[in-house]
Amino acid sequence: MATVFARLKEVASPTIGLGCMNLSHGYGNPVAEAEALRALNEAFEMGYRHFDTATLYGATANERVVGKALASKRHEILLASKCGMAMDPELGKKVIDGRPETIRRQCEESLERLRTDHLDLYYLHRLDRNVPIEESVGALGRLVEEGKVRAIGLSEVSAATLRRARAEHAIAAVQSEYSLWTRNPEIALIDACREADTAMVAFSPLGRGFLAGAVTEATQLTENDVRRGMPRFSAENLPHNLRQLEKLKAIASEQEVTTGQLALAWLKAQGNDVIPIPGTRSIAHMRENLAAEELHLDADTLERLSELLTPDQVAGARYSEALQAEIDTEEFRK
Repeated sequence: MATVFARLKEVASPTIGLGCMNLSHGYGNPVAEAEALRALNEAFEMGYRHFDTATLYGATANERVVGKALASKRHEILLASKCGMAMDPELGKKVIDGRPETIRRQCEESLERLRTDHLDLYYLHRLDRNVPIEESVGALGRLVEEGKVRAIGLSEVSAATLRRARAEHAIAAVQSEYSLWTRNPEIALIDACREADTAMVAFSPLGRGFLAGAVTEATQLTENDVRRGMPRFSAENLPHNLRQLEKLKAIASEQEVTTGQLALAWLKAQGNDVIPIPGTRSIAHMRENLAAEELHLDADTLERLSELLTPDQVAGARYSEALQAEIDTEEFRK
């Protein structure tokens, strides 16, 4: 954790970072390059300093646009990317591959796309069940020794995998979905992170837009929107979940903030080692999310929020069976 937080301090970063994926991947058609460049530059100007991308996003397009936008500001940011999961152009599908030779190749290609000679934080995007975690982390460790990577991260792993990994090399950060309606890290992962001063980087802290009120009907999701395949957003489950969201809206109204800002403030209050990285393609939403940096909630409000959208109150799993099979994260028992 010290490496991540030392870098955040060096670049005077707010706690809240920016997930860049949405510009190129997952939520409908990619944003046009000119618009994506403008959004990233605006994000920097408004204060974002922690930028998170990956080889997978947009089949490398996201790294290219992040590199193009931020290369001139490289010394002023924490730049994070991920390896071990990519689009295979020949197969035309996503492939998880944690072999050392793949990690090295993807790192070198990412550095070229991002127009830099090193990454501040480099994650193994997914555990490859065919490769021992020690081998994948060992390869990442060699990249640290060579100066190509400053710190190692893991994504969507269990506490047990983290403990095995850190026996091989220090793990600076673990990225996991964490929000008011996804509490899975609280099962075991946060405790494992805190044992070794590993930062918890929370992706989808706004519940893939749900907690910000961005999804009101299942029919509004386009065919190439990943949420169409997520059970919580199905026509059967979404109405129930929207009823639960009304309770969050009531508290947000009391506090005179948006539901998204309230969700981010709650997450930040879970510990100084929790770093939310909300993603959006909207400059206005970037500004709204960053404003939550200054929002501090009293103990009573935090307790009320913690009682909302708990696993027993949310309808539907967070992933489809196919996506669930790709991750190593602990799940709540139904």
